[in-house]
Amino acid sequence: MGTGALAVAVAAPDRAKQRRGGHLWKKALLHFSLCFVMGFFTGFAPSSSSSWKAATPHRAGDQLAASRVAVDARANLAPSPPDAGVGLAGGGGVTVDVGDDDEEAGPRRLLIVVTTTRSGAGERRRRRPELLRLAHTLRLVRPPVVWVVVEPAADAPATAEVLRGTGVMYRHIAFKPEENFTTAAAEAHAQRNAALAHVEKHRLAGVLHFADAAGVYDTGFFDQIRQIEAFGTWPVATMSIGEKKVVVEGPLCSASKVVGWFSRDFNDGTTRAVTYKTEADSNPAGASGTRAHTINVAGFAFNSSILWDPERWGRPTSLPDTSQDSIKFVQEVVLEDRAKLKGIPSDCSQIMVWQYGVPSSQ
Repeated sequence: MGTGALAVAVAAPDRAKQRRGGHLWKKALLHFSLCFVMGFFTGFAPSSSSSWKAATPHRAGDQLAASRVAVDARANLAPSPPDAGVGLAGGGGVTVDVGDDDEEAGPRRLLIVVTTTRSGAGERRRRRPELLRLAHTLRLVRPPVVWVVVEPAADAPATAEVLRGTGVMYRHIAFKPEENFTTAAAEAHAQRNAALAHVEKHRLAGVLHFADAAGVYDTGFFDQIRQIEAFGTWPVATMSIGEKKVVVEGPLCSASKVVGWFSRDFNDGTTRAVTYKTEADSNPAGASGTRAHTINVAGFAFNSSILWDPERWGRPTSLPDTSQDSIKFVQEVVLEDRAKLKGIPSDCSQIMVWQYGVPSSQ
């Protein structure tokens, strides 16, 4: 009797321990299952950062604009990094699909905006505000856009700091001339040639335009020139602040066809015009060797592939070496090959570019 009671008393605590152990295992299994299920579904949920990016408009364009490349004119230049969102090589024109909701279908062509700078103490003081103003304009332009800025090497560090904060994709060329320039026009001419040599070397294929840092642009202008297949031109208003003078010059157009050139001085009301009377006048083969008109560099844009693939645009490859004066070569091609020259906008009836105090010959 005593022995049986003792056995029962010993067995009761053992069963109680087993029940408590079973409850612990059940609780652990339940917790594990809940954590597994929550982790499984959390893995499919978007993170907070990606949700923020998706909710931010034009994020793809911002990523493109944030990519920058600084280069030295003497160095072996490398192409832009692949994470820039756009390739900058090839001869067929660079395009990018930014994934926005624009009505325009298809990818857009690369815009190459070249800006030269002037040396001198007064010019250095104006350089920062002028570059910032142009940068603000370029930030409003739909990507892809690459800004090529050329300046004297001695001024490069200060300008590099400005460019890094613009939010525009850029290439910074520190220019070291082989000669001392006697005029601002000669310096700008040499800098443009340096920029074209960089574009040609790295096959930056797109629509190229020379934008003066002191220029003012209608933002719709850049959408217009992006449609250029070969060459394009438009009216430019030049304002000389000191002389209080306004001159508008550019093409005479019938729709988008260039039929002549004009220059109008709004101070005295005089207008000079040159028109093409025959088809031969608009045909390079029938054009005379002399030209009465020179084109303002602020008033035209062109497909950059003409620099390394002239045959594609009907130019002979047997031409003399133009690498030392590419800008002169391009200006001649634009004026001679009028069959491929497009007037912008239609009828050339709207001024979309203004420049200050820069003579048309520059």
